[in-house]
Amino acid sequence: MSPVDVASLLLRLSERDVAVLESLRAHRLLTTALIRRLHFARGHATITAASGATMRVLGRLESHGLVARLERHIGGVRSGSSGIVWQLGATGERLLRTMHGEQKRRRYMEPSPAFTAHTLATAEHAVALQEFAGEGVIELVSVETEPSCWRSFVSPHGTREWLKPDLYAVTANGDFEDHWFLEIDRATEHPTVVVRKARTYQRYAATGAHQARHGLFPAVVWVVPDNARRAALEAALAADKAVQPELFRVITADRFRELVTEQESADTEEGTVQMAPAVEKPAGYLESSLFLPESSPMPS
Repeated sequence: MSPVDVASLLLRLSERDVAVLESLRAHRLLTTALIRRLHFARGHATITAASGATMRVLGRLESHGLVARLERHIGGVRSGSSGIVWQLGATGERLLRTMHGEQKRRRYMEPSPAFTAHTLATAEHAVALQEFAGEGVIELVSVETEPSCWRSFVSPHGTREWLKPDLYAVTANGDFEDHWFLEIDRATEHPTVVVRKARTYQRYAATGAHQARHGLFPAVVWVVPDNARRAALEAALAADKAVQPELFRVITADRFRELVTEQESADTEEGTVQMAPAVEKPAGYLESSLFLPESSPMPS
């Protein structure tokens, strides 16, 4: 697209239109319901009215090739328009690529069911963070999606290695910031895969690069679908002698709000997750003081 083409197209788009496109660029896939929650939550008397407005906007953007819907619906046909999954269309991709000064083209194809499910689960938690901020229970300082949240580093063997979290977020509550690496787990991988990922986090922390830039290392949290999966991952992390299990948290999805808003549960019955304190450096672990509490005072 030439600058004239971009300017001409932007004149026909509202700020909300562009925001919808930017959200699809960041999250790669979003359902109609997630787009409604992100951009149409206010100004409508009912969810039905908001959903109708969302579909009208998406239909208009689709007619110009700016967005495209996947063939597969989430929740089947009974989910209606809320279960339609959207991604950037060819024109939308070119528009944003030109706006951001990017040269490399992103190809948007029909993704696999597994990729779609995981991408939408990750987007669900990113949207939830924005909703918590909208409620005023936290301040969302920043959130990075894939691949922006990936980190490269040099391994102990001198090779370049990648850490690929699902989300990286910084939230604030009162005078303190909380930093998070989030892994959205759907119980589709063997626990040994999670253990290998935990080792990667430790190798990245051992470089000290993140601490040098931010003054701390984030809490690493696996968000899992149920208590059985939580128990399986906690057992696998505890059984591996190379892993410091106290450096990682495993919570069920229904406890995500409690974790990030610090609204901790006092319930001690089986199945209730007790939120761990800030990640302290274990005695004798990595003498270079690599792991620090994930909460830090906000600058005055």
